[in-house]
Amino acid sequence: MEDIVSGNGTEPADDDTGAGYHYRLIARAMAEIDTAGGERLALDDLAGKLGMSPAHFQRVFSQWVGVSPKRYQQYLALGHARQLLAERKTVLDTALTAGLSGPGRLHDLFLRWEAMSPGTYARRGAGMTIAWGQFDSPFGPVVAMGTPHGLCGLAFSAETGAGGAFADLSARWPAARYVEEPERLRDWVEGAFGGHAKVPVQVIGAPFQIKVWEALLSIPSGHVATYAQVAAAIGKPRAMRAVGSAVGQNPLAPLIPCHRVIASSGALAGYRWGLPVKRALLAWEGARHDAAHA
Repeated sequence: MEDIVSGNGTEPADDDTGAGYHYRLIARAMAEIDTAGGERLALDDLAGKLGMSPAHFQRVFSQWVGVSPKRYQQYLALGHARQLLAERKTVLDTALTAGLSGPGRLHDLFLRWEAMSPGTYARRGAGMTIAWGQFDSPFGPVVAMGTPHGLCGLAFSAETGAGGAFADLSARWPAARYVEEPERLRDWVEGAFGGHAKVPVQVIGAPFQIKVWEALLSIPSGHVATYAQVAAAIGKPRAMRAVGSAVGQNPLAPLIPCHRVIASSGALAGYRWGLPVKRALLAWEGARHDAAHA
């Protein structure tokens, strides 16, 4: 990952708001905060670790996250998910059935939601060409995949490595042809992590999986739901194990927000791409939600 500080030791200008600059800065800041293991880092110490002045670091961090570094660290507490469950538990629409019930349910970044037909899915990607590439994000490195219709895969690769993330996604559509063309996907990936571009997606999954993923889109940012609630929302209250499997098979983290599903106890439970990433996503969304509603 490229250094934030330029070769001559000077900081970027205040008007340097490029997505790449922000992504690298926030990724390093979050890594430093997470490495502290719950110990609060003072602003001066955190900025010093990044080779920046405290004022410049706080300005950029607050612009992207929505709260100060000090405030953000409170959201990373291990009990944050339990607090969300107690205070902001989402009651999903139990009338949700196959098919989106309206554009209001779509993630606000989506331009288009297109589910692959069952017949095409059954061919395991045969006849498709899928572009892929590796990118940085504020929550760590990611592997992205896309068709001409939009992103079809987005996976965090800090724990699995890029090869593991690629293998996980490509195994879902083994008959497809894969070409490494990151520039085709860059705007979509940046849009997925807070950039200005709209993000079209093509969802490639079995009908039951897609039904579960549609339910996940009903969980607002800054909120959580339990696996039991998701099962009830799709009319399958006893299918929690199958729902859990479908949540884990979500190919578009975090656009389809599987990180917002937690255990009934309030525990984060499993996350395919690593619990530190899940905790950081929930903290970021919780901080932004509270800042917007302050």
